[in-house]
Amino acid sequence: MGSDARLIISVFIKNGKGVFEGLKSLVDVGGGTGIVAKAVSNALLELKCSVFDLPHVVEGLEGGNNMNYIGGDMFKSVPSDHVILLKWILHDWSDEDCVKILKKCKEAIPSKENGGKVIVIDIVIDNKKRDNKSFETQLFSDVLMMVHVSGKERNEQEWAKLFSDSGFSHYNISPILGLGPVIEV
Repeated sequence: MGSDARLIISVFIKNGKGVFEGLKSLVDVGGGTGIVAKAVSNALLELKCSVFDLPHVVEGLEGGNNMNYIGGDMFKSVPSDHVILLKWILHDWSDEDCVKILKKCKEAIPSKENGGKVIVIDIVIDNKKRDNKSFETQLFSDVLMMVHVSGKERNEQEWAKLFSDSGFSHYNISPILGLGPVIEV
């Protein structure tokens, strides 16, 4: 995950700067040791970043000028912030659990009009590109999620249902990252 995070976030910062425009703070839910948050906070010095993960994961980790660590459980609450980042989190969980997580995220952000949003980096299976090698990779990842955890990869309609069931009214998918596009909710 650490190696993947370095690659993904470097491409995201380079090609997706518009996603960060006007943001003052962000919390990376399930952010582990903070590789993504560190890269974001180093690239965008005006953005305050927090890493939120289980207490035993963040115990003893030290933040910096514009970064800190918070221990907790995303099924109970998510720290309040303008932006919540979920990178490779939701595909680990069933639809029911994803709705629980997304509802906690929705409670933690201000309204869309006041700058609140959730950024999801995860696979969106594209059924239209079946001849594409990336489709095979998406399906392989789907099998991996079903075998190792209770999750799955989802197509756009499945993502839309999760967002709607969680109380969100709008989402936008940007193909900035190829297999793991950026979804702004």
